[in-house]
Amino acid sequence: MADSDLWVLGINAYDHDVAACLLKNGEPVVAIAKERVTRKKHDTGSYKDPVDYCLATAGIELNDVHHIVRNCYILPVGELEERLAHHHQPNQLKRPDRERALGHPLFRSKDPRVVDISHHVAHAYSAFAASPFSTGAIMIVDGVGSYRCDVTEPLPADDDAPPLARESESYYRFDAEGIHPIRKVWLHPTKGMLSEEFINMDGLGAVYSRVSEYIFGDWNCCGEVMGLAPFGKLLDRPLMELRDGELVAHTWDGRFHRPYLGETDEEWLASNDRDHWSDVARQVQDDAERILVERARTLQQQTGAKHLCLAGGVALNCVANGRILDETAFESIYIQPAAGDDGIALGCALYGHLVLGKGDRPSEMRSAALGRTYDRFDEDEAFRPVAVRAATKRRKADDVCTEAAMLLSKGQVLGWFQGGSEFGPRALGHRSILADPRSAEIKDHVNARVKHRQGFRPFAPAVLAEHANEYFEGEAESPFMLLVRKVRPEKQAAVAGIVHVDGTARVQTVHKDRSPRFHALIEAFYKETGVPMLLNTSFNLRGEPIVEAPMDAVSCFLRCGMDALVIHDWMVQKSWFGRLKQRKR
Repeated sequence: MADSDLWVLGINAYDHDVAACLLKNGEPVVAIAKERVTRKKHDTGSYKDPVDYCLATAGIELNDVHHIVRNCYILPVGELEERLAHHHQPNQLKRPDRERALGHPLFRSKDPRVVDISHHVAHAYSAFAASPFSTGAIMIVDGVGSYRCDVTEPLPADDDAPPLARESESYYRFDAEGIHPIRKVWLHPTKGMLSEEFINMDGLGAVYSRVSEYIFGDWNCCGEVMGLAPFGKLLDRPLMELRDGELVAHTWDGRFHRPYLGETDEEWLASNDRDHWSDVARQVQDDAERILVERARTLQQQTGAKHLCLAGGVALNCVANGRILDETAFESIYIQPAAGDDGIALGCALYGHLVLGKGDRPSEMRSAALGRTYDRFDEDEAFRPVAVRAATKRRKADDVCTEAAMLLSKGQVLGWFQGGSEFGPRALGHRSILADPRSAEIKDHVNARVKHRQGFRPFAPAVLAEHANEYFEGEAESPFMLLVRKVRPEKQAAVAGIVHVDGTARVQTVHKDRSPRFHALIEAFYKETGVPMLLNTSFNLRGEPIVEAPMDAVSCFLRCGMDALVIHDWMVQKSWFGRLKQRKR
């Protein structure tokens, strides 16, 4: 390691989706969400695990880091840690994690290298500083951000929100000097016993999360709401709308008295309220799309910008993203792959490099593969247990892409594990479950037998970028699977497995220079079938994080209906004993 290397560590702390990101001379070299390490979905609490992962992967010590930038949307991290030291707050720091957190060298640290920034500033830096644009506009929309009194950016002169208002939406322009705030939309505290829960506040992300809680019993199932929406019909009035540029969230009335109270998919699927839930999902999705398009139009008119960068949890709504691109004057939009709160770690690190380190803008973030690359030892360890050896057959493939493509063309479902894991919630060809997109029945098979989730959930096409326009309307690139496009009507029957009920698909455009092995696999499938795409979904079961290490992949493979597993150049299939165990599940 050269002495001149500048290392910056970014941390999303005590939030859902705790994460860390490490930059070397301004470029992201490793980033990970805590859930991938601990195997607990949306894991919160101590940031020790992702920080240790990043340092170990880069081969450095904490003392080698020049700047450490942190954020937590609840309170500034230093202030929150003072409270956590003296009070038990299990939502932020569960008991098993407490001792590890309190013993970490950054806990309550007075180290001058450590700086805390506010939530939407971190989102904003994750958005524009990772983009290819030198100037443009930034749109941050999420559930809840920092208190106004904790905001670390200059606010517009006419902003008179009270100190305890919370960030909901933030709009900026950016140039070589950094970000320039234009407007913030604030959440105002609500009264009553649930006043601490943001889903009861009147914000776009808050209302969307309220619907998620109502339909699925979990505020963080917004992706499921988006997938369910096309199955419903609009209600007689919106849940939220814009009036003279101000967001108005309507009071929930007597129609909304049927929240989901169950605990299993079977209970959800058996409920007589499914049509009602579908209608509520359709309404909130329609409201969100209309509001976001109008907000983007206003921002474009205010800035005159040609390019738009998006971040915040709402930026993961790929249907709305597609409409923003199609229905506004912005020529292009950029959304980095970890647009939600895990990406706060990236934004913190980029702020540290640009603002604290006075560094130059890094190059465009073109790959999400920021996880550790596992070696032969890790692969062998995954197959060392006697039960795994009895349940699997493993061999080295001469041409793994050709062999895998052949299996996929015959209707088999494969786990695909290559290189470092993707940062963010999307599997992009490094930790993917893959299938043949030509059959409509494959959707039900993968949902029920492989993913163990509700049948309405759609699947994404991973398509060779050079063939994307043949199958999908519009010319926009979508390398991180964050834009929905219409499937061309004449092509829908040919790729029925990836077409959602409304004729759309959440597209991933795959480039040879960004994802050479995944591109080679799809190209081999194209040569075999004449179809230049694969059905792609994340390598995990419902309720679990995407797999990180080879042993995670093997465990997932043996607990579901996948036919084969590819780990780097190894082809793995279930033995007779493994297939017998699978049938008994």
